[in-house]
Amino acid sequence: MVASMDENTRLLGSGDSSINGTNDGSETVFRVYKARWYILLVVFLLNLTNGMVWITFSPIADTSVPYYSITPFQLNILVLVFAIASVPFGFIASWVLDTLGLRFSLIMAAWLNGVGSFLRNVSTFESIPTDQKYTWCLTGQILAAISQPFIMFAPTKLAALWFAGDQRATANMIASMANPLGIMLANILAPAVVQGQNDIPTLLWIITAPSLLTMFMATFGICSGIPPTPPTISAEQDSEPFFQGLKQIIRIKRYWILNFVFGTGLALFTAFSSFLDQMLCPRGYTDTFAGICGAIMIAAGSVGAVFAGIYVDKTKRFEEVVKVCWCISCLFGVGFSQAARYRDHQVLVALSISLFGGFGFAIYPICMELAVEVTYPIAEATSAGLMVISGQVQGIIYMLLMQFIAQDLSPEERAEGTGCNQKNLSANDFVPQDWTVPLLFASSVAVFSMMILMLFFKAEYRRMNAEQRIAAEKILNKNVEILPADTLS
Repeated sequence: MVASMDENTRLLGSGDSSINGTNDGSETVFRVYKARWYILLVVFLLNLTNGMVWITFSPIADTSVPYYSITPFQLNILVLVFAIASVPFGFIASWVLDTLGLRFSLIMAAWLNGVGSFLRNVSTFESIPTDQKYTWCLTGQILAAISQPFIMFAPTKLAALWFAGDQRATANMIASMANPLGIMLANILAPAVVQGQNDIPTLLWIITAPSLLTMFMATFGICSGIPPTPPTISAEQDSEPFFQGLKQIIRIKRYWILNFVFGTGLALFTAFSSFLDQMLCPRGYTDTFAGICGAIMIAAGSVGAVFAGIYVDKTKRFEEVVKVCWCISCLFGVGFSQAARYRDHQVLVALSISLFGGFGFAIYPICMELAVEVTYPIAEATSAGLMVISGQVQGIIYMLLMQFIAQDLSPEERAEGTGCNQKNLSANDFVPQDWTVPLLFASSVAVFSMMILMLFFKAEYRRMNAEQRIAAEKILNKNVEILPADTLS
C-alpha cells in the first residue's frame, strides 16, 4: 500500500481523495468533477423558480381573488395543488430518479416547470375570457406542481452521486434551500410589484423568465446523470431496486419516526407560508409586512441551514442537530402563534417567525441526508422522496383543516379595521377571518412532533458505517493507494 498522508489527504472513504484499488485487484478511482457544480446550479435554479411559482399568489391573496373572480378557497387551491400532486407523482418521481436517472428527471422537471409557469402568463392575456383565466392559471400550477417532486427529490440523489463524503450535506443544503429561497423572493416581489390588479401580469413574467432560462440550461447543459467514476465508496455500490427498497423501508421503524417529524415540519412551513397574509392582515398587518415576515423567516432559515450543513459535514452529528434545532423551532413557532393573535406587535411577530424559520429550515437538508443514512442501501430518491410525500400529505390535511376551523372576525375586530386589501367590495372580495384556532392547532401539532422526535428517535448511520467497513477491508487487503486531494479535477 502506498499512501501520501499530507495535509491534503482525507480519511479513506470520505470521497475527497482519489482512491485506487479494490478487493479483487482491479482498479477503482474515486474522484469528483467540476461538472457537479453546474448540475448543482441547475437544481438550485429549478428549486428556486418552482418555489416562486408555488407561492406566487399567497402574499397577494386579497388582490388575486378579485382579479380572477374566485373565492379565497379557490385561490388556496393554487397552493394546495402542489401538495396534492406530490402524492401520486412523488412515487413516480422516486422510480424515475432511481431507474431512468438524474439527467432525464431534471430535464423533464425543467420543462414541466417552465411550461407551467408560462401558462399562468397566458391566463392574463386580454384574448382569454374572464371566466377562463383561472382555468389557464390552475393548469399552469398543476404542471409546475407535477414537476415539484422530481425537483425536490433530486438534491439527495445529486449529493450522493456527484459529491465527496464531506461535501454531501453542504451540497444537499444548497440545492434544497433554493426552494424556500424562491418562496422568500416571491414574498418580497409579490407585494412590491403588485400594487393593484393590473400589476399581476408583470409579476408572472418576472417569475416565468428564470423558469424558461433554467429549462434551457437543463436541456442543453446536463450531459450525464452520473460522473465517469464515483466520488465515494457508497456511490460505487448498487442501490436496492425501487420496489425492493419500498419493501425494505417499511420495516425500518426509526425512519418512519423521522419521516413523520420531518413531514410535520414541512407541512407547518407550507401552511405558514401559504396563509401568512391571511393570518396577519385581519389584525391590522399589511400585505407588505406579511411579505417581509415570510422573507425573513426563510432568510434566517437559509443562514441556519448553511451553518448546520457545514457543521454536520465536519462532525456527522446529524441526530443531535436535528433534535436541538427542531425543539427550538417549535418553541418559537408557538410564540408566533400567540403573537399573531394581537395587533401592533410587529417586532414580536417578526422576531418569532424569523427564529422559527432560522432553526426549522436548518434541519431540512440535514433530515434528508439523515434519511439516507438510516435507510442505506435503499436508493436515495426513495428515502428522501417519501419524506417529502409525508410533508405534502400532512400539509394537505393541516391546510384544509386550518381553513375549515378559521372563524369569522368578531364585530369588535371588524370595527377596529384590518390590513387586508378590500378596495372593490364586490362579491369576490377577500373576507378576513380570525385564525386564532388554526394557530393553536398548529402549535399543538408542532409540540407533539417534538415529543415524538425526542423520545423515540435514535439514529443508526448505516451509510457511514458501510463506507468505513469497506474502506477498512481495502486497507487490510493492501490494495489501496491514496493520492493527495489536490490531484482531483
